[in-house]
Amino acid sequence: GKMAAAAERGGSPSLSAGEEEPPLGLDSLVEEAAAAASAGFRLTAVRREPAVRLQHGVSGLEPLAWSEDHRVSVSTARSIAVLEQLSDVHSGGQEMVIHRTAVPAPSAACLLKVGPKKEVAECKEKFASSVDPTVSQTFMLDRVFNPEGKSLPPMRGFKYSSWSPLGCDANGRCLLAALTMDNRLTIHANLNRLQWVQLVDLTEIYGERLYEASYKLSKADAPRGELGDFSEFQRRHSMQTPVRMEWSGICTTQQVKHNNECRDVGSVLLAVLFENSNIAVWQFQLPFLGKESITSCNTIESGINSPSVLSWWEYEHNNRKMSGLIVGSAFGPVKILPVNLKAVKGYFTLRQPVVLWQEMDQLPVHSIKCIPLYHPYQKCSCSLVVAARGAYVFWCLLLISKAGLNVHNSHVTGLHSLPIVSMTADKQNGTVYTCSSDGKVRQLIPIFTDVALKFEHQLIKLSEVFGSVRTHGIAVSPCGAYLAVITTEGMTNGLHPVNKNYQVQFVTLKTFEEAAAQLLESSVQNLFRQVDLTDLVRWKILKDKHIPQFLQEALDKKIESCGSTYFWRFKLFLLRILYQSMQKAPSEVMWRPSHEDAKILISDSPGMGSTEDDQEEGTSKQASKQGLRDTGKGMDIDDTAEDSLPQSSDIGGREPMEEKLLEVQAQIEAVEMHLTREHMKRVLGEVYLHTWITENTSIPTRGVCDFLMSDDGYDDRTARVLIGHILKKMNKQTFPEHCSLCKEILPFTDRKQAVCSNGHIWLRCFLTYQSCQSLVYRRCLLHDSIARHPTPEDPEWIKRLLQGPCTFCDSPVF
Repeated sequence: GKMAAAAERGGSPSLSAGEEEPPLGLDSLVEEAAAAASAGFRLTAVRREPAVRLQHGVSGLEPLAWSEDHRVSVSTARSIAVLEQLSDVHSGGQEMVIHRTAVPAPSAACLLKVGPKKEVAECKEKFASSVDPTVSQTFMLDRVFNPEGKSLPPMRGFKYSSWSPLGCDANGRCLLAALTMDNRLTIHANLNRLQWVQLVDLTEIYGERLYEASYKLSKADAPRGELGDFSEFQRRHSMQTPVRMEWSGICTTQQVKHNNECRDVGSVLLAVLFENSNIAVWQFQLPFLGKESITSCNTIESGINSPSVLSWWEYEHNNRKMSGLIVGSAFGPVKILPVNLKAVKGYFTLRQPVVLWQEMDQLPVHSIKCIPLYHPYQKCSCSLVVAARGAYVFWCLLLISKAGLNVHNSHVTGLHSLPIVSMTADKQNGTVYTCSSDGKVRQLIPIFTDVALKFEHQLIKLSEVFGSVRTHGIAVSPCGAYLAVITTEGMTNGLHPVNKNYQVQFVTLKTFEEAAAQLLESSVQNLFRQVDLTDLVRWKILKDKHIPQFLQEALDKKIESCGSTYFWRFKLFLLRILYQSMQKAPSEVMWRPSHEDAKILISDSPGMGSTEDDQEEGTSKQASKQGLRDTGKGMDIDDTAEDSLPQSSDIGGREPMEEKLLEVQAQIEAVEMHLTREHMKRVLGEVYLHTWITENTSIPTRGVCDFLMSDDGYDDRTARVLIGHILKKMNKQTFPEHCSLCKEILPFTDRKQAVCSNGHIWLRCFLTYQSCQSLVYRRCLLHDSIARHPTPEDPEWIKRLLQGPCTFCDSPVF
């Protein structure tokens, strides 16, 4: 391919092509480049509370990562702190809602398997007592050989963590691959929201595989030396010491079953880069449950000296998916390696490695990001590869045309006066963010030209947002709304701080208007996958206590034009936040016990002659609360919310705020009822497609049909036709549900619960509308609704229904 010769002059349009570039690495240059940036894309970074304090110092390279399901992982010296961002509809606080968990570091040191235990112990004793200092000192000081430490400090903490794509664990969420400082590579899942579970130890499995293969990559390899040879001892450790690991996108293939039916099977790849430049590519079947989900493991020889980082290259051309691995070296070179995926149909790779940068210029490659983009001039898809090398950003544009693979590359200079410590990218629009340790962040926006591209960039001074800080890592949220930053105290009056307090802080990268527009034009149409955007909208409504007129009008137009349930769910979200913003804040902390009410005089007790006024006031409050409960059956309101509702000042009428609250609750109820009916239609459609005549299923089909037709105001031709077909198929059978305690019939009169004639109450599953007559069930992430667990007797189509997200907020169900 063609190589672009001239380097980018900082991406600034004010530097002409013939102008001599000043010397690099000066603060003045950075300031001038920022001043020269065009004023058209100025970014105003605003601080977003809260700042999350970390219990331990950060460890490893690139310690911060933000997953597709809105969880931020922070590698620290004792654990991986996980901060999950929630767009809570039941909280009136303006701060970002964060659910905090942690993945603890293993207590036992990781010993790589290089041979039989007895032989390894003898070899270690021999090397430690060797008279040759090049052997004994190298052995004693190498922490890969001695992870337990002894006289040296223990190797606690994490070196790197990486999130899988969405849809990999049993709940359809992201898996976390974690690499400890003592080289243990494990995969974890958060299955019950409170606890992280280790699913597999890949270091142990890979060590066993190498041991069985006599530490040879192929059978044709010549036999190596004995373990007693120090070079062989080093080689066996080097070939299983991970440097980095990265997840690929999800690959979907079709599997033919015994009855000739086809089913889609998902798989994901995890590439692990080792110290000796080998790459192990693990293939996992989804959902990943543990060791039994491992399909295969192939080892590729990269041939790169001192590898430092890797990333997946995934490219789609003419409906063909291509893949490869981009590997960077501590000496400078960057190249793409072919990855042969024979097990995945419809997937292609390169014929041979492609060198993106070949100079051994001693600028180590610290981080690599690959961003898929659309080229507006060439009218085709392309890949933008960016790599942090020292204080500069190396970029490479890859484009497949009829002539073959075109490669354009260059460097962006004049960004930072110190080396780049962290780099992150917004894959939706290609924006890249880099930061150095002095608290300066650069935003780089790629702009396509006829031939390749250029970068416009601007400086974000975190000192103007947080005060004097040092930065240790950055990560951008999945939809580009927030930037997470790890900070410690910076210098004050030229003096370093006495103590370091590590914090994760957040700044906004988008305005409310940009977030609202992106939600309205979203191609994803899923609120859970856009939590960072919905949080910006939530913050604005809670501050202003009203929904902006332009957003209401635009949303109503969308509902009228296409009627997608996504826009109804977005409307429900806005109404719920508006309801929270209108509530009166409680005057005191609700959990604190009230000592005044602990002692009650006998004369004041309800049964002993209370005054008429007290009785009337109590009745008024009870009636007000009961009215609100009746109006808002469809919404979960906790006790604190009910207690903080503004009460009427007189018995005859209500305050204007209370009337508004009732009006909003009525709107919430109407939207929830619409969403319920739409899902009921979907469930009935599945019943019609998958049942025979007079077949009884776990779904209360007749009850759902009667519930849909019970409202005279609901006139939906599609629903009436569907119900007519189903009733004809049921052949006058009703198949009612029965209470498991008293065997009475459970009538279908409420979409949320079933009550038998003896008063036994069972909650209904919101995915199948069956009554959950067990003590164990699932709840959605925002506690909107409950769902039952699938059972072995359930057919596949019911299991598919039970895998769905919440019908009100798109959240996964636990």
